[in-house]
Amino acid sequence: MNAKTVLEYQWPYLLSFFPPSGALEESALEFGAIRRKRAVDGADCLLRLALAYGFCGLSLRQTAAWAETAGVASLSNVALLKRLRRAAPWLGHLLAVKLAERASLPRLANARSLRLRLVDATSISHPGSNGTDWRVHLSFNLQKLAIEDIQLTDRSGGETLTRFRFAAGDLVLADRGYSHRRGLYAVHKAGGHLIVRLNWQNLPMQHPHGERLDVFSVLRSLPEAVEQAVDARTVADRRLGVPAIAVRFVALRKTELAAAASRKKLPADASRKGHAVDPRALEAAGYIFVVTTTSAEQLSAKEVLALYRFRWQIELAFKRMKGLLELGALPAKDPDLARTIVRSKLLASLLLEDFTQGFLAISPWGYPLRESSAIAVENPERPL
Repeated sequence: MNAKTVLEYQWPYLLSFFPPSGALEESALEFGAIRRKRAVDGADCLLRLALAYGFCGLSLRQTAAWAETAGVASLSNVALLKRLRRAAPWLGHLLAVKLAERASLPRLANARSLRLRLVDATSISHPGSNGTDWRVHLSFNLQKLAIEDIQLTDRSGGETLTRFRFAAGDLVLADRGYSHRRGLYAVHKAGGHLIVRLNWQNLPMQHPHGERLDVFSVLRSLPEAVEQAVDARTVADRRLGVPAIAVRFVALRKTELAAAASRKKLPADASRKGHAVDPRALEAAGYIFVVTTTSAEQLSAKEVLALYRFRWQIELAFKRMKGLLELGALPAKDPDLARTIVRSKLLASLLLEDFTQGFLAISPWGYPLRESSAIAVENPERPL
């Protein structure tokens, strides 16, 4: 059964995986996706059109024709374009809500004043291409349950924290691709904090008194299953125009099983890049280590690692989404429309997971009951 058939004939079942209709309408109004109900008579109708266009790979003209034939809506492709361009922020909100269902945020008593921001990027290849042609850069606000920014760049657009705007009180969680001094300083200068995973060689650090921080000496001193934090600072770089900033180097030794799994991937990665595996990379694969600008009073070393683990769960969700969808086809050149396509594809991938899991425990009526559903129960004391 193809995606268009599912949207046409099993839409009530798909819709059951979203918030109730009242909440769906309110969020569409809040994010400006719906301004007046003309042709598109509600949030569920707009969502259906966005999925048909972005997920099913239809053109604007084909989507409008399908909507007319299926009795979903009657509008021109130009009118559809205007509505889809406004839908991107709302689709980002729905995507964030679905992602939040899949990961439980750790409860940290001392971090209530911090706004958690996840930053990530994923590469996109055109059909027939084996390399990176585009990158999707995402900024995800956990408090608002919304993707605040999605940027599309060509392959020259690298991962950097300078790409986004931050404010005082933000706590930015990012992978090791973002552990560069200029980006770290940009967050620090804005008054924010960060937790960033490190490669063993890409962020030079020193002890507060100026002596170079030997990462491997710290790692080798770690006891089993005990996290450790070491006060440090980044090395200033006049060429980049960034001063040194105070950080904590937080590390944890992996289990032997987890370390072996990480080391197993290194030879293939090195071969693909045309060089031999560095012995230091094999040693570093036995640990998890991050750098943070939060103080010990704000977050303990254990809490820092708990938050980074949550960031990793979000990254796994994006990896699953990439595996389920062909993100290579981005026919729209208009930035707003491109954001709608990407967000509808990511949202559809989460729906596919729900859809598949739902069929593993399918009910006779074919859709899950909400808590508010009325269920009639026979009274055994009352004769029929």
